[in-house]
Amino acid sequence: MWVVKIGGSLCTEPVLLQWLDLLTQVGGGRVTIVCGGGSFADEVRRVQAHWQFDDLAAHNMAVLAMAQTAYQLHALNPALRLATRRTEIPALLHQGKTALWLPLELRRDKPDARTSWEATSDTIALDLAKHLNAEQLVMVKSCTIDPQLTLADLSDAGVLDRQFAEQADGAAFPITLLHKNQVGAMRALLLGADYAGR
Repeated sequence: MWVVKIGGSLCTEPVLLQWLDLLTQVGGGRVTIVCGGGSFADEVRRVQAHWQFDDLAAHNMAVLAMAQTAYQLHALNPALRLATRRTEIPALLHQGKTALWLPLELRRDKPDARTSWEATSDTIALDLAKHLNAEQLVMVKSCTIDPQLTLADLSDAGVLDRQFAEQADGAAFPITLLHKNQVGAMRALLLGADYAGR
C-alpha cells in the first residue's frame, strides 16, 4: 500500500489531471492520496495573520482546507473513492479502488504536537503512511527538488514542513520526492521499474 501526497500547489496545474488519471488507472488497489491545502490553506494563513488567533483554530481550518482540496480532486476524477476515516481505507483498496482521504478526524479540541504550522499536510501524510504500514510514501511537489539534499535540508529550505525530517527518521518505508512533471517516474515506480529516487 502506497501513500501519495499531492501538494496543494498542483491544484491549479493542468498536469494534476495526469496525476489523477495515473493514480486511478495504475494505482487502484494500492494508492491512498493525501491532499495539501493549497490556496485554501493560504487563506487560513492570511486570516490568522490578520486576526492573530491561535494555532489550534488555524489547524482545524487547515484540515478543512485539505478536505476542500480532496473534494476538488474527487470532482475532477470521480473514480477516486473518498475515505472519511483512516479505517475505511483498507476496504477501499481491497475493492481495487484508489482512496482519497478526507482528514476531518484530525480536527482537535485541544492543542497537541500537530496543531501548529510546523506540521502541515506533509507530516500528516507521513503520519498516515505510518498508521497504514505503507510500503512507500511519495511526495509530489511543484518546486524543483535537488536529489542531493537530505530531508532535513529540504525542511530547512521550506520544501517540506519543519517536523517532517524528524518524524521520518527511522521510517520503515522509502520516501520519494517527485516534481509535478515527473508523472512518468511515478508510473515507473508503480509498475515496478527501477527509479533512482530518495
